[in-house]
Amino acid sequence: QLQLVESGGGLVQPGGSLRLSCAASRFILNNYNIAWFRQAPGKEREGISCISRGGTYPRYASSVEGRFTVSRDDAKGTVSLQMNNLRPEDTGVYYCSTTYASIACLEARYSDYWGQGTQVTVSS
Repeated sequence: QLQLVESGGGLVQPGGSLRLSCAASRFILNNYNIAWFRQAPGKEREGISCISRGGTYPRYASSVEGRFTVSRDDAKGTVSLQMNNLRPEDTGVYYCSTTYASIACLEARYSDYWGQGTQVTVSS
């Protein structure tokens, strides 16, 4: 079974940056569309970004577009999410997942394998 592992979360001040990484133990992610989700306390899981196999067609939720950038390194078999100009409302647990959707990749119902998540806290 494919197991995903997120890393790179932490505590950052508003306006700061973090870079999250998603990797797979035993397998590499090159053959999968990958999506990023986040869940804030008391809120539903939100799809924020996704990238197709080959790195084309990145998509972003309106709440992060212009601040977050998704990319993949097929040589390493990883997918990254660069998060700039972070805001307190970006606080939450961030998850990566494989998804079989392309256009609807921000919808969790199309995700199958998930990581355990990494905490991102934006606070002064």
